[in-house]
Amino acid sequence: MKLKSLINTYIAHRKAIGEKFCTNEYYLKAFYMHIGSDIDISCVSVEKVSEFLYGNRPVTSTWFVKYSALLGFYQYTISRGHVNASPLPIILPKRPPAFVPYIYTRVDLRQLFQAAFTYQINPSCVEPYMIYNVLLVLYGTGLRLSEGLSLSLGDVDLIQSVIIVKATKFYKSRLVPFGAQVAVAVNEYVNWRKMKGFSQNETSPFFYGKANKSLNMSTVQDAFQRIREKAGVKRTDGARYQPRLHDLRHSFAVHRLISWYQKKADVQQLLPLLSVYMGHTHLAATSVYLTMTNELLQEAGRRFEEYAGRVHDDE
Repeated sequence: MKLKSLINTYIAHRKAIGEKFCTNEYYLKAFYMHIGSDIDISCVSVEKVSEFLYGNRPVTSTWFVKYSALLGFYQYTISRGHVNASPLPIILPKRPPAFVPYIYTRVDLRQLFQAAFTYQINPSCVEPYMIYNVLLVLYGTGLRLSEGLSLSLGDVDLIQSVIIVKATKFYKSRLVPFGAQVAVAVNEYVNWRKMKGFSQNETSPFFYGKANKSLNMSTVQDAFQRIREKAGVKRTDGARYQPRLHDLRHSFAVHRLISWYQKKADVQQLLPLLSVYMGHTHLAATSVYLTMTNELLQEAGRRFEEYAGRVHDDE
């Protein structure tokens, strides 16, 4: 059976059982494009697979994402008798150091939001104020970029100060309340949006891009990199990657935790609520976002000192 046909059948199978399967689909299609779509599955060599996995770059986390996608595919093909053995490597390379997200400081955020108004060198069809509000909503609510750009006007309830996020990453919908500061900014944006003549239909995109369509992810990501450079926000810890747009979501989670510590709230009781708020199925997924920073460590340390002091007084 042809490799391309079998991969497409496998992708359809995974989606039919309720998975979005976006990342694996991307790499599996890249695999048959690299190998050759007309090749028979039985003719895929170990050398060709290795060439696809490694490429010309050092091993990164992407290697393991590719490997995982191919592993599932070959388990499927073997179970159905299309091949007898997998051409995947038996010995895996050493995993690279874990990626450490960048947690924006309050100063970083202020600089980013200010630079959002002045980052453009040439006029664009997407106004800086639009991009500014995308960044503000992403940080203020912890939404994924895909969730923010998928919002329609009717998904944002200005009266109740809540966003309706519909069937996203895990096919689950949820309500995302937002605070007073975000509410003021969102109200101002909605008025600006109306003044600019954008559609007031509830199904119209909340954030507009080119040709009156939803703002494109790559447009926002490209804009953010220019904004970050304009703001002078960069890593100084020797990490391979510079601060990302997705790190706004990480920063939201860490700053929320710090705020709870400062308010002397019961963090252990609140963590499951944060998990649901961020759209996670399991608490473990939320823990990925809780990068330890000096500020968070200090607040946790103060909490422990208070606890230790109470225990000492009771003795």
